[in-house]
Amino acid sequence: MTTASAPSTSAPPVAVPVQQRVAELAAALIGSWQEGYLSDRSPAVAALARLRRGAGREAGEMPDLWNLIDTDALHTQAEGSRQLSEQELVRAENALHAALTLWAFHQQSRGAPMHRRHSRERPGGLGAAVRRLMQADGVDDPVRKRLVRAGTAPDLVTLTQRLRDIVALLRRDDIPLDYALLAGQLYLWQLPDGPAAVRRRWGRSFHEQRRPRPASDENTTPDTDKDAS
Repeated sequence: MTTASAPSTSAPPVAVPVQQRVAELAAALIGSWQEGYLSDRSPAVAALARLRRGAGREAGEMPDLWNLIDTDALHTQAEGSRQLSEQELVRAENALHAALTLWAFHQQSRGAPMHRRHSRERPGGLGAAVRRLMQADGVDDPVRKRLVRAGTAPDLVTLTQRLRDIVALLRRDDIPLDYALLAGQLYLWQLPDGPAAVRRRWGRSFHEQRRPRPASDENTTPDTDKDAS
């Protein structure tokens, strides 16, 4: 006599959203390059020099970066993920190119890490970073308008160019940004209704950063909080 086996109570694996996969890959790539650059390792210094030349330009426009930005993880069907469609891969690669090249432009000649993961205690979203460009007791309207103008960009290339202008100001003031979070948002931005969703997140992030800029920004320890502000 055989007995029926009890049905499995384990839940099926939840598919990892593409936006999260893009953010995680950006964090891994930038983390390695950033550590190497700050330690003055030649391969990382050379990689950053190549990357920053692509800031504000289309992904396919820079053949020199094709073998530098390793997107193999997006082509592999790992546990808890699915095979991405061609359109999803294009969007993911575009988002990665934009975020990585903007980080390289930001990190250039800076002795502290300009990529820093977002946390509730230290907001790292784009809106929060822009808010930190302003005085604690007021809003700098021209700076705020740069964020608004970026949010209304008609296409990804224009958006990246406008973000480059913002990053130049962040670089000037040594204000870090969560580029993994940004990479995921740039993927989302390319979806139908994506720009509106990303603008809302940047707006929430802007209002999240209300504290005055600390005298010493402890941005040497990466945060792992993935709150998408």
